[in-house]
Amino acid sequence: MVVMNALVPELIVADLARSLHFYCEVLGFTVEYQRPEHLFAFLSFHGSQLMLEQDDHEESAWRVGPLEPPFGRGMNLSIKCPDAQGLIVNLQAAGHTLRKPLEERWYRSNDVLFGERNFLVLDPDGYLLRFADDLGTKAVEA
Repeated sequence: MVVMNALVPELIVADLARSLHFYCEVLGFTVEYQRPEHLFAFLSFHGSQLMLEQDDHEESAWRVGPLEPPFGRGMNLSIKCPDAQGLIVNLQAAGHTLRKPLEERWYRSNDVLFGERNFLVLDPDGYLLRFADDLGTKAVEA
């Protein structure tokens, strides 16, 4: 039995098979379980969790408006990973272009800086993904 995180995004996708290839074969997510009859899959990746469901084109309480590519406008998913550069190699080998190249970033929280190397990529439906590996912490210079 999979223990679900307190927050698990569920993305409506145009083609579940295409999305599963991208997330699992290219990025290395694991399918924890599927409901093929509902075109649904629950995925995990180093502590992150994500649900994918293929659009059934029916009116539903789950849809708040028409779906038009790119999906997920105004939102990005920040996903911790152990090796951002390794993911970039996999993405480029599979023919995917980065939205933003790998960069080192430091974010302040009071008097501590938290570092990460991150990059942006769009999934096949246009959801914006930010993968980041940890660079540790350091004090804010006075």
